[in-house]
Amino acid sequence: MAASAVCPPRVSVIIPAYNAMPEVTRAVTSAMDQTLGLDRIEIIAVDDGSTDGTGEELERLARACPALHVVHQENSGCAGSPRNTGLDRARGDFVFFLDSDDYLGPDALRRMVAMADDNGTDIVLGRIASVGGRAVPRAVFSHNQPRTDIFSSHAYLTLGPWKLFRRSLIERLRLRFPPYRNCEDKPFTAAAYLNASGISVVADYDCYYVRYRENRSNLTLTASDLAHRMDGIRLCFETVARHLEPGPRRDQIMRRHVEWELCGPLRGLLPRESEKDARERFFPVFRDLARTWVTDTIFQRIDAPDRLLVHLLRTDRFEDVLTVARNAKEDAGRGHLVDKGRVFWLHPFFRDHTADVPDVCFDITDRLPVRHRLDTARWHGGVLRLTGHAAIEGIDAIDADTGVILRAYESDRPEVRVPTTPHTSGFTADIDPATADGGAPLDRGLWNIYLDVRAQGVSRIVRFGGNREDGAEHGPPRRAVTMPRGEPVVVVPYITPYGNLSLDVGEVAHAPSREAPSREAPCRVTRTAWHGARKGVLIVGGRLTGEAAARCRDGGTLRLRAESGTGAVREVAARFEPGGGADAFTARLPVGRLTAGRWTLTLVLEGRTVVVPCLGRLAGIRWFRFGRPYYAKPLTRRAAPALALEVAPIKVAAGLRRRLRGARARLRG
Repeated sequence: MAASAVCPPRVSVIIPAYNAMPEVTRAVTSAMDQTLGLDRIEIIAVDDGSTDGTGEELERLARACPALHVVHQENSGCAGSPRNTGLDRARGDFVFFLDSDDYLGPDALRRMVAMADDNGTDIVLGRIASVGGRAVPRAVFSHNQPRTDIFSSHAYLTLGPWKLFRRSLIERLRLRFPPYRNCEDKPFTAAAYLNASGISVVADYDCYYVRYRENRSNLTLTASDLAHRMDGIRLCFETVARHLEPGPRRDQIMRRHVEWELCGPLRGLLPRESEKDARERFFPVFRDLARTWVTDTIFQRIDAPDRLLVHLLRTDRFEDVLTVARNAKEDAGRGHLVDKGRVFWLHPFFRDHTADVPDVCFDITDRLPVRHRLDTARWHGGVLRLTGHAAIEGIDAIDADTGVILRAYESDRPEVRVPTTPHTSGFTADIDPATADGGAPLDRGLWNIYLDVRAQGVSRIVRFGGNREDGAEHGPPRRAVTMPRGEPVVVVPYITPYGNLSLDVGEVAHAPSREAPSREAPCRVTRTAWHGARKGVLIVGGRLTGEAAARCRDGGTLRLRAESGTGAVREVAARFEPGGGADAFTARLPVGRLTAGRWTLTLVLEGRTVVVPCLGRLAGIRWFRFGRPYYAKPLTRRAAPALALEVAPIKVAAGLRRRLRGARARLRG
C-alpha cells in the first residue's frame, strides 16, 4: 500500500486559478516552500479554463513537485467552483484556501496546524498582511488566541476563506461554495464558524499576504456590482438564521451582516445602478432583508446612518433611501446637537416634520468617541493612584466630570464607583482595595476599570488604560494589601490582552510564579482529566514544590477551588496518593454538583494561589442531574490563562430543532 494512503497529508492547499499570470507562480511556490514540509502537504491547483498560460505554468511547476496536483476544468466564472473541485479531491486533515493572487508566509501552515492540534480547534486564522494597499482585518489579530469563538472575539469580522479549516467539519456540514461571482465565500465561512468546536488565532506571524493583481482583474473588483452580490448577501442572512436560534447571540452575528452586507452596499452601490434596476430589482430585496432580519435590538446597536437607512427601508421609502445614499458623504459631516443629555446627528431629515423620521434614527450619544489616557498608575502604600485625563470628542467641556468604575469580570456583582479629584491637567483617582466598595473591601476576583466621562449632561462609559504613557506598559507591581480583618490579600494590576487596565484581587488569574520567578509557586499542575469511572468528576494532578511539601506533611492543606462569576465557591482537599511520592497530589472535583455558570479553577495552599492551566485537549462531558441532561466544557478566559468550566443544562428541544433543520436541509440538497 502506498505511503500516501496510510498517512494522509496534514493540509490540503486548494488554489483556484483563472488567468492568474504572473501571480500564480508566487502563490504555488509559497505553498511548496512551507516549513511544514511537502511530505505533509498536498497542493491542489484548479485551472478554471484559463487562456493566458496559467494552466501551462501550473503543469510546469507540477513536473518538479510531486505534491502539486493540477486539475483543468471549463471556465465557471467564479472562484467557488474550482474550490469545490479541490474539496472533492482533498485528503488532508485540514484544508487551506489560497487565492492565486496571494501567497503564504513560509512558516504559516506549521504554525496554524500546531495551534489547531494543541487546542483542538476547527478553524485557525493566521494574521493577514497587505501588499499594495489592499484592506485587511486588524482587530482580530491584536494578540494570539489559542481558543476562542465568534461571540467573544472579532473573528466574525473576517469572512474570507483564507483560513485553516478542519476538513471533517467541512464534510460533516457538507459545505461547498455557491456559484456566485461575489460574496460566495461569506456563507461558507459563516456556516463553518457557527458550527466550529473552537477557533484559534495566530497573530504573531504574517501567515497570509493579500494583493491586487497587476492588471486589477481580481473578482472582488470586476464583479463588485449589486447584480453579482445579491444572492450572496441574501444567503448570508439565511445561513445565520439556519444555525442560530433567535436571541442575543443571533443578533450579535446578524449585526455584522446588517452593517456590511445590507447598509454598506445599499449606501455605496445602489446609487450606481439605473433608477429602474435600483427601484424594481434591488430595493425590494434590501427592504425585505431589513424587515425580516433587523430586530429592534440590532436596530438600537447599529450606527445612526445605518439606523436611518433601515427605518426608510422598513417604511418602503425608495426615493428617500436613494437620496440618503447619494448624499451620504456630504451629510456625514453635518455636525450634531446636544439636547437634554442626548446628542443628535444634524441630518437634513432630523426633526423635519415633512420627513417624518423619529429622533432615535439620529441619536449618536453612545457612539461619540472619548479621548482618554492613563498617565500614571502607582502604589501609595495600599492605595493604587491613577492619574489621567478624558474628554468626549466634539462636546464642549461644560460641567465636565470624570468618574472611575470597577466592574467584576464575568459577574453580576454591582459595579463599584470610585470618586476622582479633578485638576487642570486631568483627574486623580485613589483605589483602596480594602475600602473601595462603599467602605468594604473588593471581592476576590478580576476587576475591569472603566471611566464615566460627562459633559453637558452627556455620559459616556469606556474601558480605561488603552492609551498610556510609555512607562505604563505592564502596570505597577503586585502588592499585598491589608484588609479590614487584618489578612493580607495580594492585588495585581495588569494590562489585558486588549491593552486595558484591570485588577486581580487575590491572585485569581496571576499566580506568583508567572510574574515573580524569585517566589516559587507552591505547586505545579501536570494533568487535568475526567475520571474514567465517575461521571462528572474532574481530576487535577501535580506536584508540590520547595517547602510546600514539608508544610503539607506538617498538617498544611492543599485545596482545589472552583469559583463562579457570582462569587460562589466550592473546594475539595487534595490527596497525596500512596506510591506517588511525598510531593505528588491529586484533587477530584465533582463538577456534576456545580450549579450552572462559569467556574474558574485554582489551587490554594496557606493563602497562596496557583491557577489551574488548560493542559492538552480537555474535552467536554455530559451527565444527568435529576433526570435532566447537563454539560461541562472547558473555556480559556480572555483575561488570563486559567482553566474555566462552563456548566449548563442541555437544551434538548433546541438541539432537536437544529437536527431536524439539518436533516431537512440535507434532504433538500
